[in-house]
Amino acid sequence: MAKLSGANDVEKLKNLATKTHKEQAIWYLNAFWEDGTGTDTNAEQIWKYVHQLYKLDPNGAEGNEVDELIMHRFLEAFQETLTVREMRDSLRESGAVIDNRIKNIPISHYLVYRYQKNFHTLVNAVQGSNQKEIDKAQALLDEVQQAFQLADDKAKEAKRALQEAKAAEAEAKVQEAEAKAAAENAKATENAAKANEEAAKQTAAAAKTREEEAVVRQNESIAAKNELELALKDLKEQEDAFTNRKNELTTKSEDESIGAVVRNKAKAELAQHLASDPLPLRRAKITQEAAVKKADKATQVAAEATAKSQAARAEADKTARAAADSRATAEVARAEAEKQAAEAVQARGQAEAASRASENAAAAAEQAVEAAQAKVEEAETYLEEVKNQPGSAHGAVWWLQRELHEKKAYMPEKKGGYKKN
Repeated sequence: MAKLSGANDVEKLKNLATKTHKEQAIWYLNAFWEDGTGTDTNAEQIWKYVHQLYKLDPNGAEGNEVDELIMHRFLEAFQETLTVREMRDSLRESGAVIDNRIKNIPISHYLVYRYQKNFHTLVNAVQGSNQKEIDKAQALLDEVQQAFQLADDKAKEAKRALQEAKAAEAEAKVQEAEAKAAAENAKATENAAKANEEAAKQTAAAAKTREEEAVVRQNESIAAKNELELALKDLKEQEDAFTNRKNELTTKSEDESIGAVVRNKAKAELAQHLASDPLPLRRAKITQEAAVKKADKATQVAAEATAKSQAARAEADKTARAAADSRATAEVARAEAEKQAAEAVQARGQAEAASRASENAAAAAEQAVEAAQAKVEEAETYLEEVKNQPGSAHGAVWWLQRELHEKKAYMPEKKGGYKKN
């Protein structure tokens, strides 16, 4: 049976103040449960006091007292009109505090003042004869806490796994669709490149044929021109020979230095030479000169046509090579796109498998909730048994039940949980 140490009640009160906020509150509830202070309403209010101190005390649940400033904030939270000085003076008058200055205030001081209780009764109150059962109940509550923690961890893991799996699956499907579309586009690009290459090859072949034909025509023009020039040369030689003979005979017939017989013979030959009519020769020469000019122009035209054909063929060859390079690039791009599409299909399959695997995590979370529910039921049953035992520490039992109720807020409603306000 728990007792406070101390030579007198003031020292016992000091030792009570060294306990945590929760332990002081439970001690108070055990002490005054039977006189009506320990009703559910008052106990619930004291529960709120303790948890407000958890928020305000820098030490949280491990704290046991707070300074005057924090106590003012505590009183304001519950819209209490009393002041710390009033509480301090009241405790001094009752003899509970004999120090000249109270630096820190424990909740036990506040409860004695708030409910106007005799501190002698508080520090000497029997705390129940079932501490062993209370300890077991606390152990069960700790197991509930562990079970809830495990269930919460499992639930978070299942939620995380499901979210990640769904996100990965959705992303994988998008990537798969994009990869397949890219592969289709790459294939279409490759087909277009092949068609362009084939068309470029045909254009290059046609250009080469036209070039060869132009070269043939140019060669034929050159040959014809050469033949005409030879004929024209022959005509010029004949004309030159005729003219030279005429000049020779004319000079000879007019040369007084030679004999008359020779001159007369030259005149006769000149007359005979002039009578041979060179007109056809001159006409043939004129005609041949015109033919040569025409052939020269034709040769020039053929040369220009050949140059254009060669340029066209060179450009066609260049286009064909570019088309071949483009086709080769398209083939590589198509192969890479198909590879990525295959990888995307595999990734989507893995994501779907991960999504299915997340169901196992959900099942494990459900099992953890079932286990936590079983622990709660075990603790509730045991606490009810302890509560009905004679000599029970009712305040401690109520507090354990209240903590157990608080834990149930984290259970699914279909499993016995409830929504916190």
